[in-house]
Amino acid sequence: MSLCEGAARVIPVEERVGAVFAAAGAEARLHAVAIGPGPSVPNGPPGRAGSPDGTDGRGSPDRAGSEDGRASEDGAGSEDRAGSAGRAEIAIGADEPVVLASVFKVLLVLEFARQVAAGQLDPRERVWVTADDRLGGWGTAGCLDDIEVSLRDLAHFAMSVSDNSAADLLLARIGTDTVRLLAAELGLHRTRILGGPRQSLETMLAEVGARDEREFAAIYPSLTAERLRGLSVLDPERTSASTPREITRLLELIWRDEAGPPEACARVRDLMGRQVFRHRLVSGFPDEVRVAAKTGTLPGLHAEAGVVHYPDGGRYAVAVFARTGDPVTNRTAVDSAIGAAARIAVEALREGRG
Repeated sequence: MSLCEGAARVIPVEERVGAVFAAAGAEARLHAVAIGPGPSVPNGPPGRAGSPDGTDGRGSPDRAGSEDGRASEDGAGSEDRAGSAGRAEIAIGADEPVVLASVFKVLLVLEFARQVAAGQLDPRERVWVTADDRLGGWGTAGCLDDIEVSLRDLAHFAMSVSDNSAADLLLARIGTDTVRLLAAELGLHRTRILGGPRQSLETMLAEVGARDEREFAAIYPSLTAERLRGLSVLDPERTSASTPREITRLLELIWRDEAGPPEACARVRDLMGRQVFRHRLVSGFPDEVRVAAKTGTLPGLHAEAGVVHYPDGGRYAVAVFARTGDPVTNRTAVDSAIGAAARIAVEALREGRG
C-alpha cells in the first residue's frame, strides 16, 4: 500500500495501519484525504472543534440535558490511488462497502440543516420524546420520563452523544426518502440508507426471535459468533451502507460549503465538533489538533468519520471502519487503533505534501 501524489511520490503505509489493527484483533477499511482550504470550524477545546465562546452556537436554551450526560466502481479494496483531482490520499479498502451504523447521522443532520436553511423547518419546533420512542443509551434515548425538546436539540443529541431516539424522531420528521435523495444529489451513489436506529433494532429482534429489547439482552449472550455475524445489520449488502471514500467525500463537501447552503454546512460542522466521544479518532492526535467527527458502533463494528484540523491550517477528512472477529462492542483496543491508524494516515499525507 502506498501514498500516491500524482503518479510519482510513494510512501508505504499499509503495513503500519494493518499492524495496528492486527494487534487489536481487527481489520479495517480506511480513507484519508486532504480537503484543502475552505470555511473554518470555530476554535474550541483541544481535541475537538466547537464554538469560540463556549456556547452551543445555536442560541438555544431549550436543551433536555447536558453534553456530558466519487467512488470507484471497481471495488479495488486495497489499492492506493490518487484522488479524482490527482490529490494525495490514503486508501485501504476505500471502495469496499461498509456498514454505516450511526455514521449515517451526518447525512441525516445535513438534510435537517438544509431544510432549516430553506425555511421548510422551524428548528425550534417542539417534539415529545415518550416511552415508546426511547431505545436506551445516551441522551433522550435513556431518559426515564417523557421530555419535550426542539428539533435542533434532537439534531444536537443525535450528533453529540449519538442519541438513537433523537435520530429516529428527526428522521421521521424530515423523511427517509429525502435523506436518500440527498445522497444521490451529492453523487454518493454507493451510499444506501434503509432506515434509522429503530429499524435496525427491530430487524435484530426479529432475526434472533426476541419480542423486545429486554428479551434480546437476555438472548444475546447465548448467541454464537457465527449467528451474530449473520445478522443483516452487520451486512453492508442488507443494511444502511456506504464506502469510506464516499464518506470522506461527504465530509469534504460539508467542509467546503458544497453540500448545501453555507449556513447548513456550518451547522453540521458545529454539531460534529460537539461530539463528546474521544476514544477513537481524537485519541490518536495531540491536544493541539482539533477533530470534528461522528462515531458508529454495532456488535463487532467500530467506526468513526471526521475532519482533523492542524494548527497550521491543514485539514484532512478521515473515515475508518473496523470489524472484529468476535461481536463485542466495547473493545477499547480497537477504538484506540482507529485513532492510531488515522494519525498514521494523516501524517503520511502531511509528509507527502511537503
